[in-house]
Amino acid sequence: MISTQAWTDARRLWGYHQMGHTLRPCSVAVGLGSHDLGVADAAVDLYKRGMAPLLVFTGATSPTTRDRMPQGEAVHYRERALERGVPSSAILVEPNARNTGENIRFSKAVLDEAGVDVSSVLLISKPYEERRAYATARKLWPEVEIVSASTPMTLDEYVDSIGDARLVIDMLVGALQRLLIYPEQGFMISQPVPDDVLQAYERLCHEGFSSRLLASGKSSA
Repeated sequence: MISTQAWTDARRLWGYHQMGHTLRPCSVAVGLGSHDLGVADAAVDLYKRGMAPLLVFTGATSPTTRDRMPQGEAVHYRERALERGVPSSAILVEPNARNTGENIRFSKAVLDEAGVDVSSVLLISKPYEERRAYATARKLWPEVEIVSASTPMTLDEYVDSIGDARLVIDMLVGALQRLLIYPEQGFMISQPVPDDVLQAYERLCHEGFSSRLLASGKSSA
């Protein structure tokens, strides 16, 4: 049973993880691979709205996607985009990245190799990964403007799409932990975290929403 306070805290983290950027046309859209085909769908929708002339899908497989996406996340994203009418000429695939940093670095390399001039990137992720993706891209690709995007939805809608509320809250907590500890390790830029978000994070850790925490940085709460 998830308490009312835990739901309140989860919604606070959900709101913080999203950047709230105003969408605008960019040089390219980069869809970060994951278990969530909604990222591919968001990329297609933005392509069809004229927000980017080219899509890059990036991602290998992970323990959570190996069975569902045996060819790799980026390849499955490409297949989804083709099914929805995006021409193959408008899609590049980066099939090797296994974390967010590699997503950014390897996508940049694919675009460089293809001779694509990039001044701005529409960075598409799961809703609760927007801030992490943004912070990582700002660190590793500082010369371009980053516009964050994801499928517009509420926390309740996302929980319904995943079907496991506790897992979703665990993922929100794990994503926040990485925003706190990764800047010191050089993986992303540092961003201010409001006190109410930190307090919500500590309460959720204390209540045991910890399956996605890194052992070296678990909360002492």
